[in-house]
Amino acid sequence: MNNIYDKAHELAQVLKQDETVCAYREAVQKIESDASKKKMVEDFRAIQFEAYQAKMTKGEVGDETKKRLEDLVAIIQLNPEVTDFLNCEQRFSVLFNDIMKILNDAIGVEIIG
Repeated sequence: MNNIYDKAHELAQVLKQDETVCAYREAVQKIESDASKKKMVEDFRAIQFEAYQAKMTKGEVGDETKKRLEDLVAIIQLNPEVTDFLNCEQRFSVLFNDIMKILNDAIGVEIIG
């Protein structure tokens, strides 16, 4: 039987070379190296979270929040590196969640929701 730690290290090596992971890593580096792009992503996240909270507590998102989100999305769409970052992040999130589901299923308990 193979050592579980060896398998974990194999997975780590595969992830380091995975196209989705590499693209996400590069996109993160581009955003982190530019303060204005980083702020744009942070602002987007803050408004997204505000909209999510409003939806959960009030059942709907206010018009002002919707407008702010729409305006920022329009600006983001004009910035290819920020758009690429958000797309790469989405693909990475799907990959990560799929891997966690496989691990959760193998263990038989929910370890990360």
